[in-house]
Amino acid sequence: MSTDRAQRQRREIKYIISEERALEIRSYLSSYLEPDEFAAGKPDNSYAVHTLYLDSNQLVTYHAANNGDRNRFKLRIRYYDDNPSSPVCFEIKRRINEGIVKQRARVKRDAVNSLLAGESPRPGHLSSWHPQQWTDLLDFWQLVERLQAAPRAHNAYMREAYLNAPEDTVRVTIDRFVRMGPEFSWQLGTDMPDAIEVFSGLVILELKFTDRMPTWLIEMVRGFELKSSGAAKYVQGVEQLGEQRVARRLTGFEWGNAVVSTATSAPWLDASAAVRGALGPNRQ
Repeated sequence: MSTDRAQRQRREIKYIISEERALEIRSYLSSYLEPDEFAAGKPDNSYAVHTLYLDSNQLVTYHAANNGDRNRFKLRIRYYDDNPSSPVCFEIKRRINEGIVKQRARVKRDAVNSLLAGESPRPGHLSSWHPQQWTDLLDFWQLVERLQAAPRAHNAYMREAYLNAPEDTVRVTIDRFVRMGPEFSWQLGTDMPDAIEVFSGLVILELKFTDRMPTWLIEMVRGFELKSSGAAKYVQGVEQLGEQRVARRLTGFEWGNAVVSTATSAPWLDASAAVRGALGPNRQ
């Protein structure tokens, strides 16, 4: 996926709906939106999305979301296939009061291993140079270091996606077949042998908009009698798997000098001095 059309700041409202209602909404949306460039021409205007979630040993980001903290964030790596030449996206998804702020850096896949093992970010890790993405990558790395975060869970689903191109101020997604499994490596594969289905038999509808909610979208919500609902894939997945299945199991852990049991992810290295130099005095 070569283009990044993600809305950096937006409002986001989620609904859990039936498949029958999802098909009705698809028909309604066709009058106002078009399939996004990755969905167009594919069956049901849908494509696979894979996400590797990172969290601390205490599952700090999971608990913040589960407790409904108004200001919180998630750390994740998003990808769409297992092609070794395809870049992946290092993302920070922040909720600040009622708004969403999304930071996203496109990174070379062969840089993932070294970055998640503690190597300081370099401009060459980006799939192509972009000042904002460089800042986002540094912010991501800093949060990972602060939490001593590690891979925890692999989430996947099929996404049906629509937008109002070329403005990109409104985006509607319909997610199906949501799965979650424990994952402690950074291989970024697409197989999920230990996954369970989340939101079984239901569909997640998300309305995302950067300005005011358009009138036609308000009419859709009212007409279909939609009721907003929490539908956090990471939170629901961890709840169903059980926290003990995604918490990294370490023995004798010390930051920068981990002793890892055979059932866990690999140790992390502390490169804090180098990254603080890259971040500069105002970004520590």
